Amino acid sequence: MTLGQKIAWDDTVLPFQLDNIDIRGRIARLDGVLDSVLEQHDYPPLVEAMVAEAALLTAMIGQTVKLRWKLSLQIRGDGPLRLIATDYYGPTEDGEPARIRAYASYDAETIDLDADPFSQIGKGFFAILIDQGNDMKPYQGITPLAGGSLAACAETYFAQSEQLPTKFSLTYGRSTEPGADESWRAGGLMLQHMPKASPLMAKDDAIGDDGLLAAEDILDGDEAENWNRANMLLSTVEELELIGPSVAPTDLLFRLFHEERPVVYDTQPIKFGCTCSEEKVRQSLSIYSARDLGHMTKEDGSLTADCQFCGAHYVMDPNTVGFEAETSDDGQ
Repeated sequence: MTLGQKIAWDDTVLPFQLDNIDIRGRIARLDGVLDSVLEQHDYPPLVEAMVAEAALLTAMIGQTVKLRWKLSLQIRGDGPLRLIATDYYGPTEDGEPARIRAYASYDAETIDLDADPFSQIGKGFFAILIDQGNDMKPYQGITPLAGGSLAACAETYFAQSEQLPTKFSLTYGRSTEPGADESWRAGGLMLQHMPKASPLMAKDDAIGDDGLLAAEDILDGDEAENWNRANMLLSTVEELELIGPSVAPTDLLFRLFHEERPVVYDTQPIKFGCTCSEEKVRQSLSIYSARDLGHMTKEDGSLTADCQFCGAHYVMDPNTVGFEAETSDDGQ
């Protein structure tokens, strides 16, 4: 792959469909955008890895939302790694990049940085939230944490909440190319069985060992055979094929699924983007009284707020925020 070809696939999601077996999917490559997400914070490697996995999942899942919609992924647990949150903002116009941001909250004193990263979340839940815009009720789906990775949690979510068999193959980490600085790279491939009449129709006796649905509980007959074959082919993918930069996603797709008639669609570019602003901070504080805001005010008389996603720092006069805020003569 030439440098130009490599750059063309950096920070993109390629949607595709396997026409012979009614399976759709996405291939994602996150490079500079993942560096931009993580450089906003100073996380230890274990936390960085979990945020990278969550961001990669969000990019692939979020690619399906419509223009100007927002998809959020939240993982909450009772362990030292308390929260991982990501946001995916659909493009404002066709052909424009989508935006992604992410952050984590953890207890630096109790987290075991030598342990399996997923184990540090503990028991909790995996949630996907979709904001469709003004005057539309947000969608929210929640499932318990299951499996040994965030990818396994996402697979359980789709089986349980939407009854769509889904499989992910992900890889991510720091890499160094000759003559270049160390940087984060991530690559992933997602398969999802396309629904027939309704995505909410499972077999009557469907239930997993843990009480949660899985792909084998939803499919049978030829559909189950096709799904199993596609998963076997996916299991042959190598990390370097996912993460690049030597193999183009289109070449990888042909190698894995050429007999299944793969059809590719337009790629979706992705960039880091945070939507925080002083106006939004003021809006969030508008529910508080002057007395409440007094408890938040610093000794120097200022009220401050920091964005957890990008680290932006806002300083405001407490007299100008809240529902009792002072107004000027012109009402502003």
